[in-house]
Amino acid sequence: MNRPPLLTLADISLTFGGNPLFEGVQLSVQPGDRVALVGRNGSGKSTLLKIMAGLVEADRGTRFVQPGALVDYMAQDPDLSGWETLGDYAASGVPEAERYRADIVMEGLKLNPATRPEAASGGERRRAALARIVAAEPELMLLDEPTNHLDIEAIGWLEEHLAQTRAAFVLISHDRAFLRRLTCATLWVDRGEVRRQERGFEGFEEWRDKTFEEEEQSRHKLDRLIKAEARWAVEGISARRKRNMGRVRRLQGLREERRNQIARTGVARMEIDSGPKSGKLVVEATDVAKAFGERSIIRDFSIRVMRGERVALVGPNGVGKTTLLNILTGQVAPDSGTIRIGTNLSAALFDQNRAQLAPEKSLWASLTEDPELGVSGRSDQVMVRGTPRHVVGYLKEFLFDERQARGPVSALSGGEKARLLLARIMARASNLLILDEPTNDLDVETLDLLQEILDDYDGTVLLVSHDRDFLDLVATTTIAMEGDGRATVYAGGWTDYRSQRAEGLADAPAAAAAAAKPKAAAPEPAAAPKPQDRLSYKQSLRLEALPAEMERVTAEIARLEQFLADPELFTTAPAKFQKATDGLVERQERLAAMEEEWLELEALREELEG
Repeated sequence: MNRPPLLTLADISLTFGGNPLFEGVQLSVQPGDRVALVGRNGSGKSTLLKIMAGLVEADRGTRFVQPGALVDYMAQDPDLSGWETLGDYAASGVPEAERYRADIVMEGLKLNPATRPEAASGGERRRAALARIVAAEPELMLLDEPTNHLDIEAIGWLEEHLAQTRAAFVLISHDRAFLRRLTCATLWVDRGEVRRQERGFEGFEEWRDKTFEEEEQSRHKLDRLIKAEARWAVEGISARRKRNMGRVRRLQGLREERRNQIARTGVARMEIDSGPKSGKLVVEATDVAKAFGERSIIRDFSIRVMRGERVALVGPNGVGKTTLLNILTGQVAPDSGTIRIGTNLSAALFDQNRAQLAPEKSLWASLTEDPELGVSGRSDQVMVRGTPRHVVGYLKEFLFDERQARGPVSALSGGEKARLLLARIMARASNLLILDEPTNDLDVETLDLLQEILDDYDGTVLLVSHDRDFLDLVATTTIAMEGDGRATVYAGGWTDYRSQRAEGLADAPAAAAAAAKPKAAAPEPAAAPKPQDRLSYKQSLRLEALPAEMERVTAEIARLEQFLADPELFTTAPAKFQKATDGLVERQERLAAMEEEWLELEALREELEG
């Protein structure tokens, strides 16, 4: 016997700023439903969730909740006034005798219950809101980005909890692995319409692409019909005027239908230019250590990052991923060990706190008042990879409309702020991208595009992320930080790291048992070669010759750069331009190789001579 739905929305319509956000929405949530709520940034997903929670009142339509059913909503920015600690707030949804439920959830989400609200970060406040709703165990949970500000371990705990719960939930998230594991149905918000498919997120992209293809075919047929009817209106002659007027009215109706069709939002036209190549070596860390007081961030850590690598840093929140990222890029000095930074590096930073964006500034000013982009606040143009572009035109490529250009950054959603920051970064050529949590708040389409851009990027990427799917698609090397100063380098992305780590743990008992066995007498080792106490004659000659060669190549690079600075060269002499460009790249690579060779020989000389 079918049970009645927990929640029903009927004929819901809502208008913001003169434009309809929703029109005639019909949906219901059944007991035990596990629903992914998906759509582009700004499509209205969070607003729809608030309508379902009863926090936003629609202009038209009805909301019905099954009598006695508890529907709870996870607030993005919870009101913690009146609560002594985050633990008190998290336990507010359960009886005092069952506070242990809140304690279990807070432990799983790594939330300190003794933290006072005024001292809590935004991430801690959101985790408190998540802990409250999970501990309360309502019949229907409405979860808006519950994985934001959670590390991978906490995401895994939440994933397991939701997989075992008997409650229904509607879930907004941009973590594709999380959605694929948990959901059995999909609500898709698109241009004011809410569609439902009885398949989880795993089948969403195929469904979306098929829907867009069918729309395109239908639009093409309608355009052909309008064209045929318009030709008849001009050329056709009929004996009966009444029938003719009917066809004219039909043509008017077809044109009205075509006008009312809302074109789907395109994909952001993001591009990035890696600019001049960096040296072959990007950064080398040798026996690096860093601590704050008694807390060890990293110890005895070594890595060599070469040009073109995509290095991901993973680990729990607070373990020191951003600190290690800053050490590797030379922004923070290690307590001990050495950091060697490569040559000809041009870095671009994506900061997880969006500190480069001033909330009170407009989007226009955020692009034009940046000295690094070579423009002043009075300009209506921004230099995009060396080419002047109008600010509004450039913002449209990142899916902002003209009205938003003069609006404040504070009015943007999290995903829109991330796109604006990407617009700033991609306006400049760079050969080193430093991405600290770039995937937060980005919709699925923009994530896919960012991943494709990084695949084609010629430069080097240093990345911090908790998005397992994104890590698997992008990373070629993973640094796993596990606390207490331990950091291990693995080949590949997240799945590769977990597989290699599991194999290492499985092999550990066998290795320990083998070490405990009595060892057979080892054969006498062969006489060791006499240790080298100074550079060989050939090495000494090379070390002496390299500085003059590097100086000569540096002068050649300067002459070629001066030659290529002529803005008319590409138009007037394209062959010379290409030849000079190829020569410049070849000399830059040669200089980087010589610098690396000189550094290695000089380090060897110092070691041998004490």
